Amino acid sequence: MALTGKLPLIVILGPTASGKTGLAIELAYTLNGEIINADSRQVYRYMDIGTAKPTPEQRLQIPHHLLDIVNPDDNLSLAQYQQMVYATIENIHNRGKLPLLVGGTGQYITAVIEGWSIPEVPPNLPLRAELEAFAAEHGSEALHVRLQQLDPAAAANIDHRNVRRVVRALEVCLETGEPISQLQQKNPPPYDVLQYGLLMEREKLYERADKRLDQMMTQGFFEEVRRLLNMGYNRKLPAMSGLGYRELASHIIDHTPITEAITATENATHAFIRRQYTWFRGHDNSIIWLDAEQLNAAAISESSARWLET
Repeated sequence: MALTGKLPLIVILGPTASGKTGLAIELAYTLNGEIINADSRQVYRYMDIGTAKPTPEQRLQIPHHLLDIVNPDDNLSLAQYQQMVYATIENIHNRGKLPLLVGGTGQYITAVIEGWSIPEVPPNLPLRAELEAFAAEHGSEALHVRLQQLDPAAAANIDHRNVRRVVRALEVCLETGEPISQLQQKNPPPYDVLQYGLLMEREKLYERADKRLDQMMTQGFFEEVRRLLNMGYNRKLPAMSGLGYRELASHIIDHTPITEAITATENATHAFIRRQYTWFRGHDNSIIWLDAEQLNAAAISESSARWLET
């Protein structure tokens, strides 16, 4: 980045099960890089199998950052995550390494590379409980209508089914008296960003995700959920909204048939993949889209190395 003087940052994004981790490790190994997690569920301790965290062997091979940084009942705000990423990027550069921001949480990635100015509004737990109870009684669409009335711009960018984000947007608006969309101004950080996005035909990706769920079950996903419940972590926690956790908890607590829990997880995963693609398409700032079935890590590494030299 000699011509711009900006610090380089490579981003690898894409939907769940598209192969981001494998490509990231290949690039990090070739380009002397370190990986920064951009998955909103991999920040939690004790949640390894269901979140598809890099394996211990992969983490020994390449340094990974911002994994296992909070307990499942802790609150990690988007603003806190963003500042952690900026500090980590600086640390990696100071040691002469290349940072790679890798994950499927579009809001995390976009907040970092666009430099969102995120309102520092502390959680108002009674208000959150009231809004969540309203959604439970009247439906997520009714709660979303309240947000549309107060902040149409924010409502246009938040799916009504994402109750947690709708609640947060309402919370900020009600606490500050200002729409969150106005408070979230942008101040892009001093990075030159190279973004790779992984694409795959939807039905094939759904099939790959379903097979990965089968592998997770074999690896002990069910036991992981049971252990979290035994540790006292409530299934209603935001952390437990990760794909499969509440569904398997319903089998353990409510005796929902395991086949129904697995089918519900598959359906939730497919819906999540669709939302991920919608987010990335709506925030496509020069993403280089790659066919996830035809990845050539060596060629991508060579192209990235040339970019670094410009």
